[in-house]
Amino acid sequence: MNAASCLRVALPVPLPQLFDYLPRESGRPAVPGGRVSVPFGKRRLVGIVIETGVASEIAPDRLQRVETVLDDGEALLDERLLALLHWCWQYYKRAPGDVVAAALPPALRTARGQRPPPPQIHQLTDAGRERLGAPPGRETARYALLEAMAPGPQTDASLRGLAGRWRATLDALIDKGMAETVMAPLTEAQPQPGPELRSEQRTAVDAIVSNLGRFRCHLLDGVTGSGKTEVYMCVLEQVLTAGQQALVLVPEIGLTPQLLRRFSRRLGVEPNVIHSGLAAGERLAAWEAARTGRAPLLVGTRSALFTPMPRLGLVVLDEEHDASFKQQEGFRYSARDVAVKRAAELNIPVVLGSATPSLESLRNAKEKRYDWQRLRERATRAALPSWRVLDLRQQRTLHGLTETALDAVSNALDRGEQVMVFLNRRGYAPVLMCQSCGWHGLCERCDANLTWHRGGGRLCCHHCGHQRRAPELCPECRADALVGAGEGTQQLEEYLAKQFESVPVLRFDRDRVSRKGVMDEQLAQVREGECCLMVGTQMLAKGHHFPGVTLVVIVNTDQALYSADYRALERMGQMIQQVAGRAGRAEKPGTVILQTLHPEHPALSLLLEKGYAAYAEWLLEERKLAGLPPCGHQALLRADAHDRADVERFLRDALACFPRGAARAFGPVPAIMERIGGRWRMYLVLLAEDRSGLHRQVDHWLPRVRGLSTARKVRWSMDIDPQEL
Repeated sequence: MNAASCLRVALPVPLPQLFDYLPRESGRPAVPGGRVSVPFGKRRLVGIVIETGVASEIAPDRLQRVETVLDDGEALLDERLLALLHWCWQYYKRAPGDVVAAALPPALRTARGQRPPPPQIHQLTDAGRERLGAPPGRETARYALLEAMAPGPQTDASLRGLAGRWRATLDALIDKGMAETVMAPLTEAQPQPGPELRSEQRTAVDAIVSNLGRFRCHLLDGVTGSGKTEVYMCVLEQVLTAGQQALVLVPEIGLTPQLLRRFSRRLGVEPNVIHSGLAAGERLAAWEAARTGRAPLLVGTRSALFTPMPRLGLVVLDEEHDASFKQQEGFRYSARDVAVKRAAELNIPVVLGSATPSLESLRNAKEKRYDWQRLRERATRAALPSWRVLDLRQQRTLHGLTETALDAVSNALDRGEQVMVFLNRRGYAPVLMCQSCGWHGLCERCDANLTWHRGGGRLCCHHCGHQRRAPELCPECRADALVGAGEGTQQLEEYLAKQFESVPVLRFDRDRVSRKGVMDEQLAQVREGECCLMVGTQMLAKGHHFPGVTLVVIVNTDQALYSADYRALERMGQMIQQVAGRAGRAEKPGTVILQTLHPEHPALSLLLEKGYAAYAEWLLEERKLAGLPPCGHQALLRADAHDRADVERFLRDALACFPRGAARAFGPVPAIMERIGGRWRMYLVLLAEDRSGLHRQVDHWLPRVRGLSTARKVRWSMDIDPQEL
């Protein structure tokens, strides 16, 4: 066998290489993008073929042979998607197998996984309708199936309950020409016309549509309530009408049934959905519909980015600034940056939308790398909300709220309006402590307090997931003096429900809406427009249109003002603006109350007095002076282990062998939360003015790092363009 006929395969193992295999001696050949089952040590793994007909450096007698070519040899990933994945593993310094696995739904990562058949329906033929005109006779089972199909085409599920051997009965009807099985048509409806566009919206739509069929990145920068979604809809309408597919990415917390219904009504097509919360079968079916081109519109979270779409004509990222678009474990990629790369490779436009754009996107727009479409007015022409800042040094709080804020809530509810109270901390209290001896609940595995969830009587770590029952007496002094310190959304809900007994209080946090259907039920209650009070975390901040909300109370965001993370001020400004944007979106004016211990802080003052645009400009100047992203380029070498000394030794060894060049390396630096899940976490920081220079140094350095003896005692990885410290 000539080694030139080898296959090069990406396997799901944490090794930075592809693996060579001999093809099968007979049967259907493997193709690039297709799945194969191969031996790997004592295991059998499923990989994706990256290349065929390559010359291996390994002697033919040492190469193993592909065992099975899966999916009848069909390529599941096309050539352009393989090229994107290749770019990803080079840019993000990740094992090829880890990267390629991100393009497959979990059900296809094993040999047992099979692609679902295309959805089919069963319907009568003319002969079948004619047979219904005669008595059933002795063919009662067949006649029952004919009757079931008489009103119209039926699915497997609708026929399954009619007879125990319904499939054999149906096959008999098909053999006699009385029924037929055909591909199920797409669910379509008459699209509903959207509202008349304002001039700013029309300008944005025209600019994006003019670039259909060629690459251009558009930053759609619009204040909250400015009608960005309607701009997306108008462009999507053009793309779908032209017979192309579209991919819309949203943050996890922004993917709501409300949004999906809006897409369906406006565009007349049912969007396919992909996100991590779907069952494996549902996710596989949605992926296959997109891959085969049956699904014209795919809406999903970060994990939908690598879905194959043969006629992809547009990519949209809504809330492009959102931190959830950066994968924080394993293959640490930025969905925003990879979406731009995918659009460039396909020569199609990409739209990045936000009311509070990331500093990276703003800088690209200012330097003309992105087209910049701005929407400065709300779609309803409603005024932006007014601000009231309450100094917590001068006002006493009860359950986190000042008397002034509580009076404002009461007045708004008396007028029959809706109110939102924002606190980005779930649970009843961030810590349970003893007033007698000072004991407080700490996580044994993390540098964090255990959050008190009073309803379930639990102490929970929101970092590693550890839980235990909350004690009734202090574990240290046995005093009956345990109290919650600080406030969480559960406590606020309980307090406000007692204060306003006649008003529904709806809590929106992960604990409340984790049960299927709860989020939709509560949002439907808000949409009815009746007086209500919402209490919630960041899941209330983005993407929701609540025209009845006239008052927003922000309980406290001071933690970000003095954070060690240089991105904290950017995120704080985005969060405050997004939360405030829920108020006054219709006829009635809106008010935002911000409670703070630092009303004179220059960052907070600038944000509230000048707005996000001026605030972001100031942050960009600060980053430029410090040489920090986006005015410089950064990478982290992250490491963690059960023994802190092992982490520090490894990082010091890695620093010692860092090559000279334009990039500077320093550390080790402890992570802001140094211990999570019993593992100590530290990193080295790499900074450079030039991106390509940084990557050249890192590529030269990583083989040395892999060869370090201390590397075997830690878990380490590169984080390119990090978003968290």
